[in-house]
Amino acid sequence: MSNPIITLTTDFGLRDPYVAEMKAVILSISPDVKIVDISHQIEKFNISMGAYVLAVASSYFPKGTIHAVVVDPGVGTKREAVLIQTKQHYLIGPDNGVLALTAESQGIKHVYKIANPRLMLPKISHTFHGRDIFAPAAAHLAKGRPSSDFGPEIHRIVTPKFAKITKKKNMLIGEVVHIDGFGNIVTNFTEKEIKSMGIKATVNLKLGNIKLKLRLCKAYAEIETQPLAIIGSHNFLEISINQRNAAEEFKTKAGDKVTLYRS
Repeated sequence: MSNPIITLTTDFGLRDPYVAEMKAVILSISPDVKIVDISHQIEKFNISMGAYVLAVASSYFPKGTIHAVVVDPGVGTKREAVLIQTKQHYLIGPDNGVLALTAESQGIKHVYKIANPRLMLPKISHTFHGRDIFAPAAAHLAKGRPSSDFGPEIHRIVTPKFAKITKKKNMLIGEVVHIDGFGNIVTNFTEKEIKSMGIKATVNLKLGNIKLKLRLCKAYAEIETQPLAIIGSHNFLEISINQRNAAEEFKTKAGDKVTLYRS
């Protein structure tokens, strides 16, 4: 693989040596690789946040980029370690849903269970698969090992609730996937769902138990103080309040249900 890029997305933070250990393993196997940190500030154990951050950032990387993701509350259990080859990139991490948004948006070509011990560290910790399994897998892939060398092909990945939208009569039911640093409430509805509902100027929705009728804006500053709806820069529908924290105002958190409906 020429000019390989490996990105890292974790919930490790930067206080501990975990990120450095993953980078050390990668560089010891594939010293010419470029390592890019997407984020190490994913909320601890927050799979949906990790999935969202990866999905929105990954689309801007060159074709063939390898994304290693470690948001893994089930580390050491029976959850699988997987390598997903999409039409654009390679995704490496736990099969717990953290890779699902990116895999589905990019189009899945192949999924392999990471099971080849020759492509892992000699000693596998029960608590640090990021260093011992995912980092070496990413490095060996960057060095040119075929995806099929890592283990048997499998045909399903875990698709969590936050990656699904349910249609019910004249409603679409989704959820909040992320609260960004400005307090914007990011849902899993995209512009495609907005168009499918025939929504043009006004969005009718239910956020938890609160019913809202919001103007669909193109910029946050179109409305000074009232809540608004907007298709954000990552193509997801957001509920926002200009220069205020919408999540605090509505007491909303990731995982809360959101329902779109026709007026």
